[in-house]
Amino acid sequence: MDYIIHSIKPVYNHTSKILILGTLPSPKSREVGFFYSHPQNRFWKIMEIIFGKPIEENINARIAFLLEYNIAMWDVISECYIEGASDATIKKVVVNDFSHIFLTANIKAVFLTGTTAYNLYKKYCAKYHATPYYLLPSPSSANCAADLNKLVAEYKRILEFI
Repeated sequence: MDYIIHSIKPVYNHTSKILILGTLPSPKSREVGFFYSHPQNRFWKIMEIIFGKPIEENINARIAFLLEYNIAMWDVISECYIEGASDATIKKVVVNDFSHIFLTANIKAVFLTGTTAYNLYKKYCAKYHATPYYLLPSPSSANCAADLNKLVAEYKRILEFI
């Protein structure tokens, strides 16, 4: 079991209207240095479909896309023990402090990408922020229950807030 300290900075600015939070970057995302970077993760494909726009596979293009559409992004966990990328193995969680995002941006909704992120946010963070929060299915390829069409339908909910 590895002890992981989150090393990817949050993406947001004063125009951000929604905050998308995952649990913790996967080993591949940590290696690349940006969110949802595993080639089999469907997050960026979902965004391309929802917004009808291709997104280049580099960090600067992805940051520019998020900011263009008023999307803030980070993860719930700051530090924890974890085996590989398995949320089921997470132990001794320290959560991120989102106050600087909420103070800078007018966040209208928080979206959590997966049950673990949702449950951790609900348990440790929601009480500090009056912003409504919603569960989205995990875009990970490990989430076999959700095909791409189902994911796109669920993720379209974010459009109501931006």
